[in-house]
Amino acid sequence: MKSLLAALVFTVSLTGCATRWVVDSDVRTFSEIGTVPPEATYRFERLPSQQYDEAAQLQLEAMAGPALEGVGLRRDDASPHYTAQIGARVTSELSPWVDPWFGSPWYGPGPWGPYRGAWGYGRGWYGPGWWGPPPAYNPWYSREVSIVLRELPSNRVVYETRARNDGPYNDSSAILPVMFQAALQGFPNPPKGERRVNLEVPTARN
Repeated sequence: MKSLLAALVFTVSLTGCATRWVVDSDVRTFSEIGTVPPEATYRFERLPSQQYDEAAQLQLEAMAGPALEGVGLRRDDASPHYTAQIGARVTSELSPWVDPWFGSPWYGPGPWGPYRGAWGYGRGWYGPGWWGPPPAYNPWYSREVSIVLRELPSNRVVYETRARNDGPYNDSSAILPVMFQAALQGFPNPPKGERRVNLEVPTARN
């Protein structure tokens, strides 16, 4: 059962109008790389299914590229040391949960003053203690990114990592690049087991 806490949390600065996005990713990695060679290079490798929509794959590679560069891997299609196979999956479903601070479309009076979306906190829809209209059903997004590195010329898989995130926010163009960064955190010797990686994405809001 999904937690009612959004995996993508918005926190507003008290000193200005800047908003920070905190992307919470659950990451699991398997590595057989001891040390990365100096000036390590890579090229992207595409599965047959990824070659049908080149525009979408180019966009995905543009999201993953800065994360790979951030851990010291430089793209060189002519002379690569690794191949990088990347993937992403985004699904959505309707959820009756509405973020009480940012996602609710209505206000209602509560015992502690005005509040939003209080139907999600154990109150009966039309029983005692219920204030306001029936709940709205908003999309809930589940995302996963993956990176598989193969060493050349053996084509042996030496690094496999996945990052998962879910929440009510639909801006995949901002979320997926950060998830690729989370998936590569600790490269080439990440901690064992699944771990939570929180990365902030500062944005400006007027």
